[in-house]
Amino acid sequence: MAYVRLFRRVRIAPGITLNLAKRGPSLSFGVRGAHLTVGRSGVRKTVGIPGTGVFYTSQNGWHSGIHTGQPFREAAPTLTDGQRVVETVAVVFLAVFLVILALAVLAAIVSH
Repeated sequence: MAYVRLFRRVRIAPGITLNLAKRGPSLSFGVRGAHLTVGRSGVRKTVGIPGTGVFYTSQNGWHSGIHTGQPFREAAPTLTDGQRVVETVAVVFLAVFLVILALAVLAAIVSH
């Protein structure tokens, strides 16, 4: 059975990488051997020994709730402190990415 694999990694700045994949984009921060990735499935922290294949990964994710959801409730669920932190970090990283992208476009326009 054949399948299509789509993946592209774009280095935005030293230590910042934009990963584009079939399941959605993600943004990675860090150096070789230790990085933090924020994407569609949550926040992943990876620490390893470069060149050995030995690494440790932990992931704090968010779910759609489609498989583990509770019956309909009147009140909207409240966010935990950890979820607020993750949401805030994701928004800040997105804002930084958009500023860097805008500066790159502006630099390209000015150089012409």
